[in-house]
Amino acid sequence: MAKSLDDIFNDDDFGLLESQQKQSFVRTDEDRLIDSFEEINLFYEKNNREPSTTSMSEYTLSARLKGFRANEQNKSILKTFDRFNLLGEVELKMETLDDILSDDDLGLLDDEGDFSIFEFKYTPKEGSRANADYIAQRKSISERDFQKYELMFKQVHKELKEGKRKLLNFTNAEDNLIEGNFYLVDGLLCYLEVSKAEKVVKENKSGDRIRLEGRTVTVFENGTISNMLFRSLGKAIQKNGKLVTNTDEGMYNELQENFNSVKEEDVQSGWIYVLKSKSENAKIKSLENLYKIGFSKYPVHERVKNASKEATYLFADVEIIDSRACYNVNIQKLENLLHRFFAEACLDIDLYDKLGNRYIPREWFLVQLHVINEVIELILNGNIINYKYDYIKSQVILK
Repeated sequence: MAKSLDDIFNDDDFGLLESQQKQSFVRTDEDRLIDSFEEINLFYEKNNREPSTTSMSEYTLSARLKGFRANEQNKSILKTFDRFNLLGEVELKMETLDDILSDDDLGLLDDEGDFSIFEFKYTPKEGSRANADYIAQRKSISERDFQKYELMFKQVHKELKEGKRKLLNFTNAEDNLIEGNFYLVDGLLCYLEVSKAEKVVKENKSGDRIRLEGRTVTVFENGTISNMLFRSLGKAIQKNGKLVTNTDEGMYNELQENFNSVKEEDVQSGWIYVLKSKSENAKIKSLENLYKIGFSKYPVHERVKNASKEATYLFADVEIIDSRACYNVNIQKLENLLHRFFAEACLDIDLYDKLGNRYIPREWFLVQLHVINEVIELILNGNIINYKYDYIKSQVILK
């Protein structure tokens, strides 16, 4: 009986008919160059610094990086893979438009044929919207100029690790984007050195609006600097970043510089206030020594007119216990200092409005009134940095 072709292939106990395709991987010189540089990238990603020449285990990587920096051809190849700006500025050779158009052996750029795919019917034509401002580019800073910033970034990392600074969600750029402060953007620390933002009037259909517009000078910890727009920086931080808080000592020093006698030409910054809730909510009403410590740019009696409709006031009317006008200071930093001082005593409660939306108030504290007054006085007389609040004992004690 003659065997079919399938029978023959199936009757192959020794696998003589099996075909194994050989794969050949040929690594080019460029592949090896990129892999070599990637080892340096991985070292920097793990250690947050360049390899050192003082360590035998790191000397090879350090020497390799030095060689890459000295070779312009290698730098131009590797710059695309330079995630941490280790190579500095690289001058890439750009062909002219004529060179590109003349190098068209296949005639892909010929002007004959059907161009209907390039006719846009449903998108705005160029010129139908305002000209976009030029995109701010980050540029490398020389190692010499970056030294002072590098020390600052290292100090901030240290203070974050020690808990002296914290990362908070960023909102409201006009209030929280401040010269001299640090922020986290796309995983990188940045320092807002200069803000040239000024109040301008923007015309809207619903009515004119005054807002801050202008450019910044922003330095990043990877050794680059940018002149991006104030609002663009704010949006970048809000989308994928954090606000880095100042240390208690730093906030105190800034506040203390301005807590002097008030002069006629001095500008009132706002009011720091203490409120007591008139809520009929059983949970809130049962809490003793519950006070709200907050800040207002407007007189407090005006600010709390609609307290019963606002979550920040626990959806209830309030009693004004204390209100102090402050001059020539960043009142928000004063408020933040008080909030951090009493962090352990912060009210932990969920509230719901008439529509069932959930709110978590953050400016109410379970602290005796005389303690609140004592802390404000400690700020004014310059001794706050020597004290902390003991929640168990309900008193201010030396650190």
